[in-house]
Amino acid sequence: MPRRSAGVLLYRRTPGLQVLLGHMGGPFWSRRDEGAWSIPKGEYGDGEEPLAAARREFEEELGSPVPSTALVPLGELRAGAKVLTVWAAEGDLDADAVVSGTFPLEWPPRSGRVQHFPEVDRAAWFGLDEARSKLVTGQVPYLDRLRALLET
Repeated sequence: MPRRSAGVLLYRRTPGLQVLLGHMGGPFWSRRDEGAWSIPKGEYGDGEEPLAAARREFEEELGSPVPSTALVPLGELRAGAKVLTVWAAEGDLDADAVVSGTFPLEWPPRSGRVQHFPEVDRAAWFGLDEARSKLVTGQVPYLDRLRALLET
């Protein structure tokens, strides 16, 4: 059974459509930019509602609750080894004020030393074209789904 993740794609219209993405924290992503950003999301287990997990993970990764109560489903898709379910929410958030939770990782590898790294080391707003190159490949279809949703 694949692992499951849920997230929230926050967007704003100022003046063009922009989405809020988080740059993945930790040593593997520190020197990468293209393809190293993600929709705020995280895994959830059996018995947990995906929407509740999406809200929780947004707050853990960005340090702020989802600034909108109206969340619109963008559906699910397989992104790598996970099945990802995403909702869209219109709102605004100060990307410079993001304070992420951390995760433990043995670093350097096989050193026996565990360090804590932020889940998201920074956040930024991007227009959809730029977001397409910043976002990890498996999440790019959500940009198209958001555009289609807003055009209807």
